[in-house]
Amino acid sequence: MEISAAGRLEVRITAADVGKRVSVRRLSQAGVTDEKFTDTVGVLTSWDNGVLLITRKSGETVRIAESTLVAGKVVPSAPARRRGPAASYEELARVASRAWRPVESERLGEWELRAASGFTRRANSVLPLGDPGLPLDEALAAVRRWYGERGLPAYIQTATGAEGTQELLCAELERRGWVREVTAELWIGALAPVADLAEGTGVVLSREADEAWLARYQRRGVSEVALRVLDSGPSVWFASVPGEDAPAAIGRCVVDGRWASFSAVEVDPAQRRRGLATAVMAALARRALDEGASAAWLQVETDNAGARALYAGMGFAAHHAYHHYREPESAGTNR
Repeated sequence: MEISAAGRLEVRITAADVGKRVSVRRLSQAGVTDEKFTDTVGVLTSWDNGVLLITRKSGETVRIAESTLVAGKVVPSAPARRRGPAASYEELARVASRAWRPVESERLGEWELRAASGFTRRANSVLPLGDPGLPLDEALAAVRRWYGERGLPAYIQTATGAEGTQELLCAELERRGWVREVTAELWIGALAPVADLAEGTGVVLSREADEAWLARYQRRGVSEVALRVLDSGPSVWFASVPGEDAPAAIGRCVVDGRWASFSAVEVDPAQRRRGLATAVMAALARRALDEGASAAWLQVETDNAGARALYAGMGFAAHHAYHHYREPESAGTNR
């Protein structure tokens, strides 16, 4: 907090600091906490009518009455990671997009509109990296028309918690009634340590997702469109550990320059806690190293405690959170 020469806390932010990362201290609400003050760090997304809105790294929006402020200051962007690869949000967003390509896409200024017959939100949402070339309301109307023509709900994928992420866009969407349906995180880590975790004996690698692999994949009834998405990416590999009726474990990896992505890592529930997921990822990591990759990324939902513990043990750590906002008054069920 900002402290004056006289030793008093001071509020050194104004409405002119909207869009900047700030740290504020406010009086706690009576009965809510035993602490007298509550601290909040995040991006200041608005300051109107005596109320501040601050978006935390997780994407959560905190409302703060101006009258409760006791201190506040603008703070630098989050410090660079001290371990693992360095990466910007934009680099990771583009790499992640190339690893899970839609069947159809179109540009709206610097936004990319993506569609794949509804197979996963990632392949059926707008990636808003930059300026759409239109005022926001006009851009959102164009987005809704484009997805409506395809019989799909309109989704916009945003991110929070890193330099260059879209806290301000999130706030504008929420003001217009767009609903945040899914929050997950993108984690990154060094690739070589993953390759060293297990020998990967018995893991079979293939360039195609065969019927056995698809039998273990959690999305049943995979369509031709889904197969096109699964097969998309610069250099795609599928791994499986053979089982009786279906593989005991599977995984997918896309190699793209220095990056290797891991997805669809699934294990037969009857064979969990045997190190099969680790073996699959280690085998894929070694193949990615052979192709020149050195860093890795993956996506994990915030409520998947088992996966988060597994990946943390491998040396991965969260880089940023990402969210899917659904257009107002439109239902959707795809992840």
